[in-house]
Amino acid sequence: MATNDEDILQASQALLQRLKPADLDATLQNITDAAVELLPGVHYSSITMRHSDGTLDSYALTDDILAELDEQQFTLREGPCYDGTTNEPFAVSADMLSDKRYPRYGPIAAKAGIRSQAGIRLFENKRTIGGLNIYSKDVNAFESANALSRLFAHQAAVALAYSIEIQSLNDALHTRSRIGQGIGILMERYKIPEQQAFAFLTRLSQHRNVKLRRVAEELIAAVGSSSPRGPGTAS
Repeated sequence: MATNDEDILQASQALLQRLKPADLDATLQNITDAAVELLPGVHYSSITMRHSDGTLDSYALTDDILAELDEQQFTLREGPCYDGTTNEPFAVSADMLSDKRYPRYGPIAAKAGIRSQAGIRLFENKRTIGGLNIYSKDVNAFESANALSRLFAHQAAVALAYSIEIQSLNDALHTRSRIGQGIGILMERYKIPEQQAFAFLTRLSQHRNVKLRRVAEELIAAVGSSSPRGPGTAS
């Protein structure tokens, strides 16, 4: 196990190579794949996201066995996976079968061959809390890997935060582009200035109670198949 300073330094360098920021889906998968490859004792890994409405979902599972295990923790509201995104930033169980914190989930994990487990907080913002879940078939698998696990979580959080920021930026740019296309269509078809075209899209969005981007996308889709209503016909 990586426990001394030299081992941690080597692991840090390996993490920097493996956890380079990419698009969001690729970054999530890189994190869980790297956890299995680089963290001692880890056999499986996943990432849990806790959304603003309290619902939880898992992503980038390294094995199908985790789909049921993560779902059981969400349903029972019990387990390191649940705790890592809900109650505490670093939840570790050395032996799932004898851990009194998890009387219902512990036996389920042990029956599936999981004896040690940890949930590590990666990030938290107004909308989402994200946590890394690591699973081992061995008892006390993570007892000596605390420092390395925290280092991994830090590196993963940096890569993930960058990817989320880029994803949000790309979404914003795409929205702006689609709205711009919709305005352009109205300007060209009805020979009206940009401000009037934007006002028409806004009124239509408010009248239908749908997002402006959605109205613009419907208008774009209608080009070539049907003629959109002109500004003078809006109700």
